[in-house]
Amino acid sequence: MTSTESVTRDWEGLTIPAPGTYLLDAAHKRVGFVARHMMVSKVRGEFADVAATITVTDDPMQSSVVATIQAASIDTKQADRDAHLRSPEFLDAEAFPTLEYRSTSVKSRDGNEFVLLGELTIKGVTRQVELEVEFEGVGHTPFGTDVFGFTASTEIDREDFGLTWNVALETGGVLVGKKIKIEIEGEAVRQA
Repeated sequence: MTSTESVTRDWEGLTIPAPGTYLLDAAHKRVGFVARHMMVSKVRGEFADVAATITVTDDPMQSSVVATIQAASIDTKQADRDAHLRSPEFLDAEAFPTLEYRSTSVKSRDGNEFVLLGELTIKGVTRQVELEVEFEGVGHTPFGTDVFGFTASTEIDREDFGLTWNVALETGGVLVGKKIKIEIEGEAVRQA
């Protein structure tokens, strides 16, 4: 949109975006994760190359999201670890170049909090995932576009997706934890 007024509407006490198609802004997003390392610390990483289309409908509870993540764009700030994560022992980025997410329904929770149900596909395995979503607000940029912000999080068991590589530690436990926390922050831009 290129009007000087933001296209918004009121819904259950929230100011929300007007119906339309919104794309994830590559400059204002983070799709990250946290994993336990050696049972004593956390490793954080993110995927740099992510595309998402959010379709906001007249009934906001019928809105949907489709996202594609390039597996090779994984970045934990450590080259050897990143190469291992791209290898067949983890994501197998050559055979499975993308991770995919497709929402199936939205549930209102409380105020600006929602649950986005959907299917996550990693390494050819699809599982149901619930994202806890917080709607951060809607605005109109100085460049004439309408945007809205959001954060989302969930936790998955990586072994459910066939990511089973691990090493037992002499002191007990394993090198890489099974539970992976996913953390998403983003802005979505309305398309003309």
